[in-house]
Amino acid sequence: MLVSLKSILDIAESRGIAIGAFNVTTLEGIRSLVEAAEELDQPVIMQFANSAHRELISLEMIGPIMMYFAEDAKVPVCVHLDHGETFDEVRRALDLGFTGVMYDGSMLPFEQNAANSRVVVEMAEKCGASVEAEIGAMGREEFASVGDSGHEAVEAVYTDPDQAAKFVRETGVDCLACSFGTVHGIYMSEPHLDIPRVGEIHRKAGVPVVMHGGSGVSDDDYRAVIAEGVRKINYYTYSAKFAGDFVREKIAAAKGNIYFHDIAAWGAESMKDTYQKAIRVFSGLQ
Repeated sequence: MLVSLKSILDIAESRGIAIGAFNVTTLEGIRSLVEAAEELDQPVIMQFANSAHRELISLEMIGPIMMYFAEDAKVPVCVHLDHGETFDEVRRALDLGFTGVMYDGSMLPFEQNAANSRVVVEMAEKCGASVEAEIGAMGREEFASVGDSGHEAVEAVYTDPDQAAKFVRETGVDCLACSFGTVHGIYMSEPHLDIPRVGEIHRKAGVPVVMHGGSGVSDDDYRAVIAEGVRKINYYTYSAKFAGDFVREKIAAAKGNIYFHDIAAWGAESMKDTYQKAIRVFSGLQ
């Protein structure tokens, strides 16, 4: 069943859990995600990062497929735009029926990010959709740039709790992606999360906290940040990597012909397994 981002995050808040927000780029990924959520009877967020994956498939091509599977699902599913960069991109997702949109103005000055996010909130409200925004930095390049220059430099790219509260008051966003030690992509070393910061942001801002760069974080760290108020965890890189690794293994062991549908099925099998493992941790099932 198709639901808004706010509705699915209300479920998370009421249960003290996080909802997995899985980026999809293929039909196999979409089907695997819905099957994984249905078998565990858990809500899920299905999202598309147009800024990152538009060269693989267009928003207009994958969006209707996402909507079809969400509407037909036996569990609550939010269809969400991840990292929307422009008003036009947000509008395109809303026109397709997406029930959640993220506006990412994190690289802009605070006031400009807030002003743009307010506009997106107004756009989304007219469509019955919810809004995620971001302050702080979660790109690998920002953390690399601080190097070994110490605590103050790291503080500069982390989300300030007081600023987060001000941002939510000024914009009316439904949830906030924050920087507290995660980065997008594959971790080059073990991440060190500022877990108390998460709790302070959650208390002061009064909205669910979103964790980006969720792939590769330990189960214990997931549980710790969820306890402090993380309610949405973005996850993509490792599901794609593990599926690639599994396909490679299956090809190496195969005898005779290998058909493309075999590859697609193997990838789907691996993704479903990865999705279920993540959902179990996020939902407190293990």
